[in-house]
Amino acid sequence: MQWTSRQPFVPPSILDRALLRRAAMRYAAHGWTVTPGAYLTGHRFECGRPGCTITGCHPALDSWAASAGTDPARITAWWRRHPHTVLLATGNTFDALEVPAALGTHGPAGGPVAVTGDGRWMFLVRPGSPLRPELEHRLDVIRHGAGSWIPAPPSRMPEGQVRWEVPPARSQWRLPSSDEVQERLVAALGSGRPPGAILVPRQTSRRAA
Repeated sequence: MQWTSRQPFVPPSILDRALLRRAAMRYAAHGWTVTPGAYLTGHRFECGRPGCTITGCHPALDSWAASAGTDPARITAWWRRHPHTVLLATGNTFDALEVPAALGTHGPAGGPVAVTGDGRWMFLVRPGSPLRPELEHRLDVIRHGAGSWIPAPPSRMPEGQVRWEVPPARSQWRLPSSDEVQERLVAALGSGRPPGAILVPRQTSRRAA
């Protein structure tokens, strides 16, 4: 019998699917509600829903808000065939404060912080608090609450992979209060904008997807 050290070839899609499923399982194990998102094929996202015309990142299920959850069997089924992006439903376990990099890099690091490939920073906080007026008027700041979602690491976007700037384990999966994080973000604004910050049209709410 001839032995070889050569590893069997495993298609990248299978590796990606296993990695994403494992991440979804870990989030769910800590009570974070997950749902599968459309997966990147070339420069657009594919969800498999007949007639869907959405080309950006969006939930793969029509009734995603109702079906999102933490059940391991359901998560296994969702990631059985496709490398779906991992979406975290907001408004229940946590809200997410999404800000531009110019503000995010000056913000607090007392809880989990995810960063998208195009430089959007997402601070995960305890749910329920609205945006302070100093942040509410900014078109480049978004609060994701009930009925919304965010993409979670290691999901891939056209601009690159979503990553953890501050992994949840660093804070032992504890979340800071929204008021605390917003206070620090407002303090970072000072009397003007952070270096390089610009006002851009507020992104379309992910609720519509």
